[in-house]
Amino acid sequence: MFQPNGSVPTDAGRAGSPRDILRRAGSVPPKAGFPTFEELMAGFADLQARHPDAVQVRRLGMSRAGRPIDMYSIGSGRLSHLVVGGVHPNEPIGSWTALHLAEQLLCDQDLHDGLDARWNIIPCVDPDGYKLNEGWLANPHDRGHYARHFFRPSGNEQVEWTFPFHYKKASFDAMLPETRALRDGIDGVGPDLYVALHNSEMGGVYYYLSREEPALYPMLHEIPRQLGIPLNEGEPEAGFLKAYAPAIFADGTLEDAYDWAEALGIEPHPPGSGGDSSGSYARRNHGSLCLIAELPYWRTSQVSDTSVVEETYAAVLARTGQQMADLTEVLQTAASGGAEVMDWTGQLARNALVFVGMMHGAAQTTLARAAQSEANRPATAAERFGCEDTVRMFRLRYGGMMLRALESAPNPCPALQAVTARMSDQYEQWQVEAAAADQSEPIAIEALVGVQYGATLAAASHLAGRLV
Repeated sequence: MFQPNGSVPTDAGRAGSPRDILRRAGSVPPKAGFPTFEELMAGFADLQARHPDAVQVRRLGMSRAGRPIDMYSIGSGRLSHLVVGGVHPNEPIGSWTALHLAEQLLCDQDLHDGLDARWNIIPCVDPDGYKLNEGWLANPHDRGHYARHFFRPSGNEQVEWTFPFHYKKASFDAMLPETRALRDGIDGVGPDLYVALHNSEMGGVYYYLSREEPALYPMLHEIPRQLGIPLNEGEPEAGFLKAYAPAIFADGTLEDAYDWAEALGIEPHPPGSGGDSSGSYARRNHGSLCLIAELPYWRTSQVSDTSVVEETYAAVLARTGQQMADLTEVLQTAASGGAEVMDWTGQLARNALVFVGMMHGAAQTTLARAAQSEANRPATAAERFGCEDTVRMFRLRYGGMMLRALESAPNPCPALQAVTARMSDQYEQWQVEAAAADQSEPIAIEALVGVQYGATLAAASHLAGRLV
């Protein structure tokens, strides 16, 4: 059976102090790959069995495929915190973070007492999606292998983004069973701190916060610096996002996103879109400080290069927007070729199909941004890299999902075999192009866990008044 391991050195400053947090962030034991869903849950079950009086477990619900969604609660204190893994099932760094946090709270009384909180941890809130990524979890350092076995749900099937939302012409109320389980966990805890355990893919570290907390920013910058991971100072994920500090953004609202898209003249809530986020729900209903630490699997100095390049930002957006439009056409052609013979109802296939439309929306958004007057300025190297690598990421992710969907058809007819072969050839070309442009190196998993773990401790210490 999978056995968790880990310990914290004993020499330290006061628990929750900056020195103590940095030491703890750097003390995560080596990790080889990521645990499967069964291994993750076995790790938590083992902790509960070894500490039956200190760990309470509550079943919040079941996934659509009948897998359990459990919440583990540890300790007591003035504050109450909720940490959630698996909010996006292709982002498993948080699986180790959740388990490591639980281990340390149980083995180090000073840590628990110093943060003055009851901790609640949901190891994985989307177990079905997590299972569809298990093809690459044991070998996460090869980007090609990762992308070839990649799965991500579309917006209307993301647990993170399927809370009710009603604004202008947009209306969403189709909560998933997993989303209802997460909502019940949030409402049951009423968290002072809500941490959704996300990660990105390539580049450097960046964060989202639900409100301005300037006292927290120095630690959020120092933790990755101590662990040798650059901050991502390039292109933000969306043009409406406000920067609080370098690589620290306001998490924004779906209303902001809607208004921004509407102003660009594009569909603000297209088919396949979900609803509000779990963080927005926690903030609005419980006043939670919400933290997301976005961590890459691969590091590159390109994300921190703020030197100016000869190409304008508008030209970069126009070029990469057109590449996204070309990607959309390839995916549409593949989907059309399999339309009459494919079963698109399975979880992998139906999500691959939805992403065709979402790639069209991404292309239109990028091209619309290129036409804005404020984009007519020199681009930085980091911005150019961010835009270009987004195209590579979309090709590898969603091209891989489409290819997996086509290959999953039982007893394919000759016409479908031909469509699959063409898609396979195109995907191989994208893999070759991405490899040729790659100047990255894989990051040790324990360092990534250390950043996420350290950021969580820093936010908790800040709320406890100890981050001084």
